[in-house]
Amino acid sequence: MKRLLLLSGVIVGACLLLAGSAFGQEESGASEAVAQAAEVVAEAVEPGPSLEMFTVNNVWMMVATFLVFIMHLGFATLETGLERAKNATNILFKNTLIPAIGLLTFAICGFNIAYPGDTWSINGILGFAGFGLHLPEGGGTSAYNVGYTYWTDFLFQGMFAATAATIVSGAVAGRVKLLPFLLFSTIYVAIAYPIVVSWEWGGGFISESFHDFAGSTLVHSVGGWGALMGAIILGPRTGKFVNGSVKAIPGHNLGLATIGVFLLWLGWFGFNGGSVLSADAEGTSFVLLTTNLAAAAGIIAASVTSSIVQKKPDLTMALNGCLAGLVGITAGADVVSPLSAVFIGLIAGVLVVLSVLFVDRALKIDDPVGAVSVHLVCGIWGTLAVGLFRMDGVEDGSFISQLKGVIAAGVFCAAFAGILFLALKYTIGIRVSREEELGGLDIGEHGMEAYSGFQIFTTT
Repeated sequence: MKRLLLLSGVIVGACLLLAGSAFGQEESGASEAVAQAAEVVAEAVEPGPSLEMFTVNNVWMMVATFLVFIMHLGFATLETGLERAKNATNILFKNTLIPAIGLLTFAICGFNIAYPGDTWSINGILGFAGFGLHLPEGGGTSAYNVGYTYWTDFLFQGMFAATAATIVSGAVAGRVKLLPFLLFSTIYVAIAYPIVVSWEWGGGFISESFHDFAGSTLVHSVGGWGALMGAIILGPRTGKFVNGSVKAIPGHNLGLATIGVFLLWLGWFGFNGGSVLSADAEGTSFVLLTTNLAAAAGIIAASVTSSIVQKKPDLTMALNGCLAGLVGITAGADVVSPLSAVFIGLIAGVLVVLSVLFVDRALKIDDPVGAVSVHLVCGIWGTLAVGLFRMDGVEDGSFISQLKGVIAAGVFCAAFAGILFLALKYTIGIRVSREEELGGLDIGEHGMEAYSGFQIFTTT
């Protein structure tokens, strides 16, 4: 189509030039006619990259999609390692189902809620472009991202959608029924997540002032609010809080947890790097720089803080410090300086340690993996940090605008998740029996063990 328009423009220009010559027009008049024809062509052809750059963009966005996909393995191994061995199969099963649920629901309705185009039924708050995936008129690119294909756009965004539900999984581990959790994940990722996304990325009511580059609020805090409401409504694991005291329930495999964090860190190269939405060399490399500086700073800050507060360095805190730095920088990775990224990561690393201890000891909320502290607390911090650290010349992202966006997402997500969890609780139930919890969800929910074939030998 573009080649046809270009050819038509050339023909029109040539005809105008010949007509000008035939009627004795001067050279300047002919040139003006050609210029007018070129202007018509420029307006008719949609702006976009060259064919070569289009291909490069598309390849990079697919690579970024692969990297975000591997984050689901990271979540699975991290959550498994931080929970007890008797629940390992259950956690792995949930983290296998969630990406499948996320992709299918996003294809059915989520993508067209998140990116409704001009179909807003409630101005800037809710829109819906219809069920299913539909190739836009005029070619294989979407109206939102003309630099690569519509299908790549969907896959990249779909991987983000599944992440929001995965965050909830860790906070309710060890005591939630499988079916109610999967129902919650399906509804939450199909409706709540894309609605919040539409408010900025889809051109909604906060899109002109709020800045969340890759989802500190739109992805991580959405999952964090769901995790918080789920942990509160579900209640703590048996034996976690006894007579007012807090009992530590350590994970069974810190090796798995460490592997999970490194997989997540690797995935963030695509999570943030892909959010540039092109293979622009300068933009992508800058985002990857700020992202990794914040992650490194988060590890250092969390390690030092845990050493001071807990008297000894805690590996789990260092791991969460890495994730805290990554979540914190995600909102402003494109608009803060490298030095500011370090400060954001340092503060996130301190916050996550203090938050984990506060949620556990003061609020008495049982969050086995620290999902609330990493994704909600540090997601909010990272979003607000844009207003404090954004570079000169960045028009959107003032502190007040960021605060308004955080509040809007928080009120909606907390209410949605709370109502949904309560509805499931008082209909089909959301918590396993005490006997099943003590025996392990692997046997109770799945009838199998992650570590079978072992025998306990005793001496007489």
